[in-house]
Amino acid sequence: MRSLLRRGLTAMGAATLVAATVLVPTAAQAADPAYKVLVFSKTAGFRHDAIPTGIQTIRDLGAANNFTVTATEDAAAFTTGNLAQYKAVVFLSTTGDVLNNTQQAAFESYVNGGGGYFGVHAAADTEYDWPYYGSNLAGAWFKGHPAPQQATVKTEDRAHAATAHLAPTWSRSDEWYNYRTNPRSTAHVLQTLDEGSYSGGDMGDHPITWCRPVASGRSFYTGLGHTIASYAEPGFRTLLLGGIRYAAGMAKADCRPETGYTPLYNGSTTGWTQTGPGSFTNSDSTLTSTGGMGVLWYSAKKFAAYSLKLDWKLAGDDNSGVFVGLPASDPLNTSKGYEVQIDATDSADRTTGSVYAVKSADIAARDAALNPPGAWNTYELLVQGERLQVFLNGTRINDFTNTNPARSLREGHIGIQNHGTGDDVAFRNIRIKELGGTGPVTQTVEGEAYTSTLGVQPADHGGASGGRTAGYIDRGDWAGYSSVNTAGATAFSARVSSAGPGGTIQIRSGSATGTLLGSVNVPNTGSWDTFVNVSTTLTGSASGPLFLAFTSTGTGSLFDVDTFTITK
Repeated sequence: MRSLLRRGLTAMGAATLVAATVLVPTAAQAADPAYKVLVFSKTAGFRHDAIPTGIQTIRDLGAANNFTVTATEDAAAFTTGNLAQYKAVVFLSTTGDVLNNTQQAAFESYVNGGGGYFGVHAAADTEYDWPYYGSNLAGAWFKGHPAPQQATVKTEDRAHAATAHLAPTWSRSDEWYNYRTNPRSTAHVLQTLDEGSYSGGDMGDHPITWCRPVASGRSFYTGLGHTIASYAEPGFRTLLLGGIRYAAGMAKADCRPETGYTPLYNGSTTGWTQTGPGSFTNSDSTLTSTGGMGVLWYSAKKFAAYSLKLDWKLAGDDNSGVFVGLPASDPLNTSKGYEVQIDATDSADRTTGSVYAVKSADIAARDAALNPPGAWNTYELLVQGERLQVFLNGTRINDFTNTNPARSLREGHIGIQNHGTGDDVAFRNIRIKELGGTGPVTQTVEGEAYTSTLGVQPADHGGASGGRTAGYIDRGDWAGYSSVNTAGATAFSARVSSAGPGGTIQIRSGSATGTLLGSVNVPNTGSWDTFVNVSTTLTGSASGPLFLAFTSTGTGSLFDVDTFTITK
């Protein structure tokens, strides 16, 4: 009988792991920590008379919101060492060529490494000979503008910290830029101009404010801010603050490009049905839960493969959820579909980002992506076959594959929950993009979730998915997974670790000696807690259950398997 003392958590370590999976309020739910912002307003072309007012406005916003401001027009500030002290750099109506090649390289490295850029108005009239600036930072270059005049600004995203305070439309005066290209395919558009509301717009679809991730950093741009009067407007000042907080990494948002979505709710509840007690109020294009427990579900259509996005906000420690795969015959029977939970504090499998009572979110990733109660968040639920991926503000925080034959994600209705009296949760902008077929379907399985085995035993690891692996693997051992059918399998990947000799994973169908679909080598990774990914393509047409057989030229404990993924 092999020893189980090889490696694992101590009793104290195991207790620490369990405690760490329970969400408690963190510093992310308090005021922003103190940080620094650099405001750069050098001009080599037209100079806006609003620049001094803009600088003072940003200083005032900083004094009230825990950041300090350094204002400069000296490009020598753009060195790696100096930029490192700032969370964000604001280009305040800069114009022309303001940085040399060395300074450009330092700033590019700063943003790619996690820093933030915020361009205001004429920042789009800057650095025309620096491709990185136009494509990654400003997002589009200035082309021209009509005379300043009043226009209607349409708010497309009412969840971002810069625009959540705005109504769906906003009438104001400014100088309205036309741009050489439309940034919609490379950035997330927050606001557009209604070209029918003023003279001189020539873009048709006319973004005016947008954001985007850039490597490990962030970019935010708004074309607003030409006039001195702009900086006295409460709506514009709050937009500036939200843009700075996003660029600085303080406010989280899904700023990936978004195209092809169809609104299911953006003020109208046509197609929706309330089942069960309680309801949702509908005001300001916002649904707010009251009473319960019930579900408001989209009864007009059921969906198969799709990306569902929606914005949500908790008032405090409240409870709600988003349902996928609901049956029309009994939408309150959530045991037939799955709920992605929204709850500020609860156990790991019942808090925000979890697949309720089935799979916890990646708590560390969730906490890093989460805005606190009182602020808006954005979910994307990506459903492909029986796989459900959960993205919070653009970050993937859960990846779940259904293996329960009594439940299914392949087709069903979507819904939102009104949990009960006192659970006040608001929703905005529910939209969906149907994927037109499942395409490649992936199924991710915990290594220790085998249904038959020879020799393999669970091993505890704090760094493993779910805290455990398939471990104690010797030469000749195998593990079978009856929940995974190999029909149509084209690729295999696994997360593995090894402080032993390593070896080979054989992917077989039907039995431990059945049809060989492929194999992949597992190296020594340096320790049992150092995980790497290995992958291989699969060939063959066998359709039996999956088996993993383990071989090696070495002996003793070979390697551990944390999770593996089959692509079909």
